[in-house]
Amino acid sequence: MNILAVEPFYSGSHKAFLKGLKENSEHNIIPIKLNYKGWKWRMHGDSVKLAEMTSHVKEDIDLLLISSMTNLPAFLALTNPRFAHTPKIMVMHENQLTQPMPEGVDRDLTYCYINYLSMLSADKLIFSSHFHLEELLRALPLFLDNFPDDRSYNTVEQIREKSMVLYPGLNLKVFDQHPDTREKNERPVIVWNQRWQFDRNPAMFFKVLNRLNDIDLEFDLILAGDSQHQKPQEFERAWKRFGDHITHFGYVEDVESYSKLLHSGDIVVSTATYEFFCVAIMEAIYCGCHPLVPNQLHYPELIPEGLHKPLLHSPVLYETEDDLFRIMKDLLMGETKPLPKASLQNINKHLDWSRMIYRYDNLFEELKNTETSTLF
Repeated sequence: MNILAVEPFYSGSHKAFLKGLKENSEHNIIPIKLNYKGWKWRMHGDSVKLAEMTSHVKEDIDLLLISSMTNLPAFLALTNPRFAHTPKIMVMHENQLTQPMPEGVDRDLTYCYINYLSMLSADKLIFSSHFHLEELLRALPLFLDNFPDDRSYNTVEQIREKSMVLYPGLNLKVFDQHPDTREKNERPVIVWNQRWQFDRNPAMFFKVLNRLNDIDLEFDLILAGDSQHQKPQEFERAWKRFGDHITHFGYVEDVESYSKLLHSGDIVVSTATYEFFCVAIMEAIYCGCHPLVPNQLHYPELIPEGLHKPLLHSPVLYETEDDLFRIMKDLLMGETKPLPKASLQNINKHLDWSRMIYRYDNLFEELKNTETSTLF
């Protein structure tokens, strides 16, 4: 089967997903992709470029796999009639209806509407977590309330019916070649390996670290993750306060170095206020870092209930900043123990591409063999 994968935002998790799919699928994945150059322009204008690039694809296409950053109606119009009867799957990496906005920035409903029309134009919608799907379904009626007339609330149910949850495949086996080195740590090592942006709430993370430091608890820090955007000031302040105990600071270019860092970490922390599926946290867990993550968002559905508050070991989920402080204090003081690596890997080893690819390929084949449905 020839699958045309359209990705106008080939960066970060979008890039990792498409790369993993292409390397593992039994089908021929033909990527049409553009590198990161401002997400607003990608959603607004790049259907023209994507359509032009598609015109050079000579294979007969059996299925379209579309990123949620794509203006699907515009892309279909510009390539018409080529894909008029081709099944279309949209991968909802994110959505503009619930994506958090920086302080002082109002949500631009233009991009919400692009998402809305694109979802209606697709035959199947893949969401990375139940949390993401349910958040979107709750937000849709509120979004439609902005319409001056003909709000078409029936479309919410249409979107629900074509939606499914399918977790992203993860390239976890790449981490198997490196041994754990955390036993050599002189002090516990706390890992931050997510984007350095406001929605990951680094302010809360460093506030908790400051409180731990104020009571003379010792630890080292790995501050990795995507730092190529404008850095929140909390990271610069952390460098001044914890510089002697920061063993890594900034983006990690190669997988080998990144893997070695994760295999040396003891604790990985997420203070995110909003996210749909954090690949970075899943990678750190697989490498043996005990996770401390919020008891909200998508984490409760990904982590087995028996590990939420495991006997004889530290909890994994926390409720508040004070709760996170208490759990980290107990870990650093040795009053609780981190989960063993075998237990941690049971959280997500089933998400490796070697296992997930069958679910994706089966979905592609199922949709290919089903006639494209009519929306209205």
